Amino acid sequence: MTDNKRKSGLGRGLSALLDDIAAPPTAAAPGVVRLPVADIVPNPGQPRRQFDETAMAELVASVKTHGVLQPILVRRFNGRHQIIAGERRWRAAQAAGLHEIPVVVRQLDDRQVSEIALIENIQRADLNAIEEARGYQKLIADFGHTQAVLADIVGKSRSHVTNLLRLLDLPASVQTLVESGALSMGHARALVGAADAEALAERAVKQGLSVRALEALVSGGKAKPKAPRTTPPSAANDPNSDALEEQLAESLGMPVALQVAPGASSGSLTIRFADLDQLDLLCSKLGVA
Repeated sequence: MTDNKRKSGLGRGLSALLDDIAAPPTAAAPGVVRLPVADIVPNPGQPRRQFDETAMAELVASVKTHGVLQPILVRRFNGRHQIIAGERRWRAAQAAGLHEIPVVVRQLDDRQVSEIALIENIQRADLNAIEEARGYQKLIADFGHTQAVLADIVGKSRSHVTNLLRLLDLPASVQTLVESGALSMGHARALVGAADAEALAERAVKQGLSVRALEALVSGGKAKPKAPRTTPPSAANDPNSDALEEQLAESLGMPVALQVAPGASSGSLTIRFADLDQLDLLCSKLGVA
């Protein structure tokens, strides 16, 4: 896909926005400089709050062996350099005992910084559902973005943005369970609006309830109705395939159709994208340049 076919804007991805830092730095790469690690500070508005210890340990080991291969993105801020994208690499460099790391300095305003930080984490699948929702909420509160504009910026469907924002209506204790990974986004969505959400969340964790089982509890023993399928009965999915289809759709933020006939070992997976921005995001998640 060529750049002239893409829409302008942040939704098309960091690689399109920052072509000069998409590859490891070289002497000829414009804008790449080395700065002291101590001269760089994190962004307090960074949407990511949870850092997986195992993944960080692996990154630190890599940085000790190979150094920081991809520059981080910073801006000049209050006499120092504030991170826009790449906080994990900066943290790993600190832990590895490095004194300098490669950076690209950009003069960006607060809105651009918030948008880029959110997009980078979403594209790397680094955010849990609550962190992503809080990132959306911040962009709405600080810059007046509508949900439709947000969806375009991050390359997600509008329904995905709406569903995530609804999670912030959950009690704080339930949000904490989602942040820790004890509850999935599907579980959290089932609990939105439930009068006893906290008790049901604890029960779901202790008993290892599936999303469908939790939905049945929330609705008083009756599963939530689903839209009728357009596929013929012979191609209808079993409950496990339906659940997987829903999980894929939530993870990608795009409509997904999974067709696997009961007892079959083959089938089809269809992912629908609304525009080229969403296609770029999908390619990024799949590791396709």
